[in-house]
Amino acid sequence: MYKNKSFLAIIPARSGSKGIIDKNIKEIENKPLMAYTIEASLKAKIFDDIIVSTDSKKYAEIAESYGASVPFFRPKELSTSEASNHDVILHVLSEMKKLKKSYDYFVLLQPTSPLRNEKNIIESVDELLNNDANSVVSICEVDHSSSINIVLNSTRRLDFLFDDSKKFNRQDMKKEYRINGAIYMCKTEYFLKYKSFYKEKSYPYIMDKISSIDIDDIYQFNFAKFIIREGYVLKEC
Repeated sequence: MYKNKSFLAIIPARSGSKGIIDKNIKEIENKPLMAYTIEASLKAKIFDDIIVSTDSKKYAEIAESYGASVPFFRPKELSTSEASNHDVILHVLSEMKKLKKSYDYFVLLQPTSPLRNEKNIIESVDELLNNDANSVVSICEVDHSSSINIVLNSTRRLDFLFDDSKKFNRQDMKKEYRINGAIYMCKTEYFLKYKSFYKEKSYPYIMDKISSIDIDDIYQFNFAKFIIREGYVLKEC
């Protein structure tokens, strides 16, 4: 319980990663990737239960060794790259209900965000409760404004895609943000009704760029590994 509200942490960790084999348990500094998220969840001290949703017995054993629970396995149809996090969330909530457990809120914490820490989790929960929000989703500032981004067509030419008469001064551009994948939290009854985080009263939680690293390929993995190894600490966004 946290401020008289019950919270469930859901950590999705299927075993079939294609880009990086066994990405969710690949080690950084002698620790499997998912362990960073499990430890942050435990340190936050707000969760009634911390559940790892996995299809793998090996993953389950690792998750439990770091303090998470795996009371059931994810079915095969929810363990493919096409399966959505929404379906995984609904499966976990359904299985927990069978175990006679329900929660005011759940928080989806993807193990591919190892630099998201307990402070981020607590601050985002406070953002949720202080605003009486239905959901809070973490975001971070983008590196480049959308005004200088393009989509190439089949010709792969730049004709008319840029306007040389326009000046793009960084200081004149408004800040833009992207969803960083680190934290998705939601009122349970709201999610069960809408199957969405964004219908109404959805708020952002802004994270710095380094803490927002989301590992999808080996380059991002190695960058996260470097940051963790060097023990970098960011004081502000």
